[in-house]
Amino acid sequence: MNALDISGASVAGRLHDLTLQVPPGALVGLIGPNGAGKSTLLQLAAGVLPASGGVRWDGRPLSEIPVMERGRLTAWVPQEARFEFGFSVRAVVSQGRFAHGDDDHGVDAALARFDLTSLARRPVNRLSGGERQRVLLARALATEARLHLWDEPLAPLDPRHVLEVLQLSRELTRAGAAMLISLHDLRVAHCLDMVVVLQDGRLRAAGKPADVLTPALLADVFGVRARTAPSLILELP
Repeated sequence: MNALDISGASVAGRLHDLTLQVPPGALVGLIGPNGAGKSTLLQLAAGVLPASGGVRWDGRPLSEIPVMERGRLTAWVPQEARFEFGFSVRAVVSQGRFAHGDDDHGVDAALARFDLTSLARRPVNRLSGGERQRVLLARALATEARLHLWDEPLAPLDPRHVLEVLQLSRELTRAGAAMLISLHDLRVAHCLDMVVVLQDGRLRAAGKPADVLTPALLADVFGVRARTAPSLILELP
């Protein structure tokens, strides 16, 4: 049984008849040009955005899963870490436990994992962009969810924290969680179990990175030349 099943999903003007499966224990990268539909797909998968077609978590129709249960089953990280109010870092991370009915379980460990312990009392709207992103990731970790849907989690992070997030992603999937993350760094995409390529709101390709990210596909989808030896190198045509 797949952790996530999307069947024939469409969102007017943004996604067209898309079908996708993410199995437990898989780290899946979602890639495509700007405006390809990556964020829309993740919002649809998370139940944030309604759409025609079927979305299932662990074989159950998403529409039949109560909201509080959804909060225990999945961790959603939006693309932009916007905070209008000055909640403390700790308070925001503790929100990941709301659906479980407790505020403290695993919160200290999540703060420590993302180097946020010293910032725990700081208002989130006084943090840098990268620090705010780490707060959202810590909140996702605190949920202990089995399905993680992260929208460009690496974009605001410095190189060390990028590597730490990738290491954490591997730990979560080895423990049986499923992860679908959008990203633009094709070098990172080559390190994942599977990549899904979107173009103009349609599924262009899906499979192992070495099989999917060919020079021909990258030229067609992204408009770049690619050399894959000794490592992936991208150039403007």
